[in-house]
Amino acid sequence: MGRAITIEKNHKAWAHEYIVEKIKIEQNIKGHFKAIEHIGSTAIPGLGAKPIIDMMIGVDDLEEVHKMNEPLAAIGYTHVYHQEFPNRRFFRKGEWRKGTHHLHVYTYNGTEWVARQQFRDYLIAHKEERRAYETLKRSLAERYRNDVVSYTNAKEPFIQEIMAKIAYEESL
Repeated sequence: MGRAITIEKNHKAWAHEYIVEKIKIEQNIKGHFKAIEHIGSTAIPGLGAKPIIDMMIGVDDLEEVHKMNEPLAAIGYTHVYHQEFPNRRFFRKGEWRKGTHHLHVYTYNGTEWVARQQFRDYLIAHKEERRAYETLKRSLAERYRNDVVSYTNAKEPFIQEIMAKIAYEESL
């Protein structure tokens, strides 16, 4: 079993950790990506989060991601296959359920890429929704203390509500 789900207060060091890790990744996978961005709760100032740095890498072709396996392994990343997510490739740094960094690889400027940017940027810009999300996450972390899948699934209605607000605002 991995570590229990804990939501830590926001740490300014997370932004620095992202930059340091981004530089390592860029140096190891030159020519294989279009962009790297900090996503997830650690990318949102003022939001409590699990202490895992989530990043997304944008690529032209997901079928070419296997070429990054060896260079990423050289800096501690393991490719984790998820059949249920055909539009994403995933790498973890650290032990199973105890990882310190997650890499989500998406088609650059594709639907999943844009949705993660939008969600992050919306919570940065909307303090009340950010607070509500943190309250939800803390409640779910207590409820699903050792069940990360249920914790993640239980956040989905909130995320979809935010995405609907974003779509509505864009339609105006």
